[in-house]
Amino acid sequence: MAGSPTCVTLMYILWQLTGSAASEAMKELVGPLGGAVTFPLVSNVKQVDSIVWTFNTTPLVTMQPEAGTIIVTQNRNKERVSFLNGSYSLKLSELKKNDSGVYHVEIYSSSLQDPFTQDYMLHVYEHLSRPKVTMGLQSNKNGTCVTNLTCYMEHGGEDVIYTWKALGQAASETHNGSILPISWRWGESDMTFICFARNPISSNSSSPILARKLCEGAAGDPNPSTILLCLLLVPSLLTLFALGLFIWFIRRERQEENDPNGRSSKYTLFHSGNTKKDRKSPLTAHDARHTKAIYL
Repeated sequence: MAGSPTCVTLMYILWQLTGSAASEAMKELVGPLGGAVTFPLVSNVKQVDSIVWTFNTTPLVTMQPEAGTIIVTQNRNKERVSFLNGSYSLKLSELKKNDSGVYHVEIYSSSLQDPFTQDYMLHVYEHLSRPKVTMGLQSNKNGTCVTNLTCYMEHGGEDVIYTWKALGQAASETHNGSILPISWRWGESDMTFICFARNPISSNSSSPILARKLCEGAAGDPNPSTILLCLLLVPSLLTLFALGLFIWFIRRERQEENDPNGRSSKYTLFHSGNTKKDRKSPLTAHDARHTKAIYL
């Protein structure tokens, strides 16, 4: 029994040497598209013979610190892989969407019975652009506008969280989710709706949406489009009416002039101061040519 404490001490030392070789919990990492990410590597291994990094079971890079060599398996990764000064933490630059996945590292040492291992899960995200908003079917009854607004991303919609904020009333309201049901009555104070979208690396918001503009078809709300259409049509209709009336008047005058059975009659007025008893005019040929006819 006297040797029991010694045995326990030896077992503790062995556990210290081999305990670091046990796999640690997987670490979650995120990186921006086109940016860089660092895989932090912290271990208690004093003497490192080699370090092997793999990506989804495919060898990525092998490092031998004592020899000072770094072997990158694929040529396309040579400019993207680097190590932080004084550490074995791997830095991966120029991230692409297909860089998302599981990264595994193993540290081999003559002082360890089994290699030290660590796993990482990398997610590559895009920086969010401004989210878009669409309106569902609208119902306008008794001056109340009822509809739904849907917020969405055209690109990079992975793991996006949406939040709506309604501003303009006594207290602003917040609604979680991409769909916002709204009910607004004409005559109430105007409201502004804004959609906020965020993912693990960025956030953005939609353009403000006014309830008055959104529900411009509600009862009692004059439609600006209708007003503009009326302003354009009324002068055009009046112009066409006046032009038609003018053409009708001209045609009527011409018809009366050319109709022998019309009410208009023609009389010729001659100078009759020297008319003789035989009622023949003494006008000369010259005077006859210059005699004017008056139409009544």
